[in-house]
Amino acid sequence: MNDTFGLIITGENEPTMRELTRTRSVAAMPIAGRYRIIDILISNLVNADISNVGVITQRNYHSLMDHLGSGKEWDLSRKRDGLFILPPYVSSENTGTYTGVLDALRSNINYLRRSAQKYVLLTGSNTIYNVDFDKMYEAHIKSGADITVLYNHVDEHPAHPNPKLSYFDFDAEGRAIDMEIMPIMPTYHDVSMEVYLMEKDLLLSELSMAIARGRTEFERDIIQREMRNLKICGYKYEGYVARVDSIMSFFNCNMDMLNGSVRRQIFAGSRPVYTKVKDEVPAKYEIGAKASNSLVADGCIIEGTVENSILFRGVHVAKGAVVRNSIIMQAGSIGENCELDHVVLDKNVQVRRKQRLVGTENYPVVVGKNMII
Repeated sequence: MNDTFGLIITGENEPTMRELTRTRSVAAMPIAGRYRIIDILISNLVNADISNVGVITQRNYHSLMDHLGSGKEWDLSRKRDGLFILPPYVSSENTGTYTGVLDALRSNINYLRRSAQKYVLLTGSNTIYNVDFDKMYEAHIKSGADITVLYNHVDEHPAHPNPKLSYFDFDAEGRAIDMEIMPIMPTYHDVSMEVYLMEKDLLLSELSMAIARGRTEFERDIIQREMRNLKICGYKYEGYVARVDSIMSFFNCNMDMLNGSVRRQIFAGSRPVYTKVKDEVPAKYEIGAKASNSLVADGCIIEGTVENSILFRGVHVAKGAVVRNSIIMQAGSIGENCELDHVVLDKNVQVRRKQRLVGTENYPVVVGKNMII
């Protein structure tokens, strides 16, 4: 896929994630103890030999830019191609706020035009998966499709389906014949993963026609509207998929990482996930400390008890403290004799001694960045 460039579109802060995305985009959300969601997305592209990656940002992108830096950790710090962070800017044509994906593409059309590759792989930023894009590319060429969409199949819809998803109906040959965008009660079972492979010239052509007619949404105004005129085929992904668009989905995704089978699917040996390197000392377990079924990152100091939890770098759990079913982000501090159960603590949160925070499986307690309790 060295004739393909990747384009990741990161949106605004997700209001349903409340404090967690107040100062960061969903793509910068921490997962699995030491990673960000953007790490997995970029690693997917790099593992397919894609060396030109653009990241379109909108709001709250400071944390994302700080994490990505020059792209060295993903081997994208290059003289030719590499990592391009594309923040919004204000001009006579751009207001600095995108009205949709097509508007974001239009505002970065110079990057699209100067990219030398023939194909473009367009992705969203809130879906976690580890896919072999080489096989998707082979399927795209073999089918002769104009656009290939990555999707996963769900056998049954939950009682309250995610209202933000799009669903496809494919015929026996794998061609899309219908599409439901954000249905209240979906009738199809093949769910879009917001990943599209197509020729760059086709994207530029469709973009030009859509913008000229005041259209702003990629899926609704290109994929759904042009389904009869373009050959749109699907590529089925069989592995683990998580969509992070709410507090509960973020909590459940992290808890899934405690499952060895899920970790092996996401952090596959042949398709590793790269991240920003921080040279920290190994985690330290003091005498009397207990830890079970947890992910404990570098720099942590454990004096109390940790069960079924994820601790990011530099977390301190003091003597007598009990942390269960919780996510403690970087540099968190849990005081002596505290009890935490079903809690999400953002970065640099301090919980003073003898405090008790208890949430539920369906409604974890969330504490924003830099708070003292």
